Amino acid sequence: MLFSRAATSSLRSIRTYATTPKVKVPITLFGIDGRYATALFTAAAKKNQLDTVESELTRIGGFIEKNPKVQFFLDNPTLGRKQKKDGIEHLFKEYKYSEVTKNLFDLLADNGRLNQTTKIIGAYRSLMMAQRGEVLVTVTSAIPLKPVQLRQIKESLAKGTLAGSNKLTIQNKTNPTILGGLVIEFGDKTIDLSVASKVAKLNKLLTDAI
Repeated sequence: MLFSRAATSSLRSIRTYATTPKVKVPITLFGIDGRYATALFTAAAKKNQLDTVESELTRIGGFIEKNPKVQFFLDNPTLGRKQKKDGIEHLFKEYKYSEVTKNLFDLLADNGRLNQTTKIIGAYRSLMMAQRGEVLVTVTSAIPLKPVQLRQIKESLAKGTLAGSNKLTIQNKTNPTILGGLVIEFGDKTIDLSVASKVAKLNKLLTDAI
């Protein structure tokens, strides 16, 4: 079982699970979402269900993204913990989930942390990518890029020295305020090739010259 009944009352048990020596966690994450994701990773690894839990969290994350009412329910601070727990149980009736995933959401409901759901899903994904030796590359563009364009960007980065031996996973986000060009982020590195950045630099040069 992911968490014992006693664990549902405090984060102390979360940290205990996360630091158990029997499971090697690929990277260290911080914050509330990091602690929960690490504990979940540890528990899933013990059950040999790392991929299963990742798939389930991806489904849940997609469901939340497509249903603003669900996100509002998770974030709403006026709802009592029992109401939220009942709501989570209702949501889980729709699909069959592993005990590991169910216990995570029971714990989040008991500890009043359901508002951290999306962040925890993202943190768990980061752990799984690190486990597979992957690096997430976020490519921000003014309009959505075509698959062939994303593939070309991935191939170019893979040939460079910044990526090293890591496998690259590309995701595209849109932000009209960059006007054009691209902003590429991976790891702690950022390549700003946006039009907005160039305009800002030009404006600075003009301002400094006056």
